[in-house]
Amino acid sequence: MAMIDGLPPLREVIRAHDLVAKRQLGQNFLLDLNLTAKIARLAGDLTACDVLEIGPGPGGLTRGLLVEGARRVLAIEKDPRCIAALDEIAAIYPGRLSILNADALQVDVGQHLTSPVRVVANLPYNIGTELLIRWLTPQVWPPFWQSLTLMFQKEVAERIVAKPRTEHYGRLALLAQWRTDPKIVMTLPPEAFTPAPKVHSAVVHLTRLDQPRYPADEAMLARVTTMAFGQRRKMLRSSLKGMGPDIEAKLVSVGIEPTARAEEIDLARFCALSLVLRG
Repeated sequence: MAMIDGLPPLREVIRAHDLVAKRQLGQNFLLDLNLTAKIARLAGDLTACDVLEIGPGPGGLTRGLLVEGARRVLAIEKDPRCIAALDEIAAIYPGRLSILNADALQVDVGQHLTSPVRVVANLPYNIGTELLIRWLTPQVWPPFWQSLTLMFQKEVAERIVAKPRTEHYGRLALLAQWRTDPKIVMTLPPEAFTPAPKVHSAVVHLTRLDQPRYPADEAMLARVTTMAFGQRRKMLRSSLKGMGPDIEAKLVSVGIEPTARAEEIDLARFCALSLVLRG
C-alpha cells in the first residue's frame, strides 16, 4: 500500500515520530497495511460515505479507508504525538481527512459528519465497550450511523454476537441484537499488533436496523436485563422479585418459566417482558 499512497511503511512512521504505544491509552498498533485495507473493505462501499474513526494512532486503518475510497474520514485521536503522522496522510488526500485531537468520549461527532456515515475503528481497548453502548443507545433511533465495523478483544466480540444458553450471552448481546445485525467478520492473533496484547482480537460488523427487532420499552428492558444478569445464577423469580409481588405471573404471561435463569431467555421474550412490566 505504500506504493499506492506514496507514504512509508508504518514501522518507519512510528520510528520517525517516536510513537511508542502507551498502555494507559489502550494502544495496540496494527502495522500490516494489507490487514488494515481488508478491515476497510469489510465495512462495505465507502465511496459515498463519511467515515468516523476513533483512535487512528499512526494511521494504518486511516490509510486503508482512504485507499478504499471513503468520501471523507473524521479521525479522532487523543494522543497528540500521533497528529503529525496523521497530518502527513491528510496532505496526500486533500479535503478527505479531518483530524481532531480530542477525547472521543467528549466529542459531539454529529456536527462534523455528513450522512450517510459508517464507523470503522480499531477501538482503544479501554473505551471500546463504552463507545459501543453509546452508539447503540442514542436518544433517537435510527442513529447517525449506518454500520459499525469495530475491533475488540475477541471475548468482547463474542459477547456481542452470543446466543442464549452460551457462556458469553448477556446484556451486551441483547443490546446489540435488539437494534443491529452483528457478525464477527475477522479474527486476529496477538502477534498482528505492536505491542502484542495478551488476547486475540476480532472485528465485528454491526448493521443497524431501521426499527428495533422487537417492540420493547427501552428503559424497562435495560432495568430488567440488568437485574436478571446481575444475578445470572439465580432463577428469574428471585433475581426479578424487586419488580413486584406478581413477577411470577408476569413471567408466565410472556412464556417464561419463573424457574428459568437469565441466560436461557431469548431477546424476544425479554422485550415482551419489558412491555408487560411497563404495564
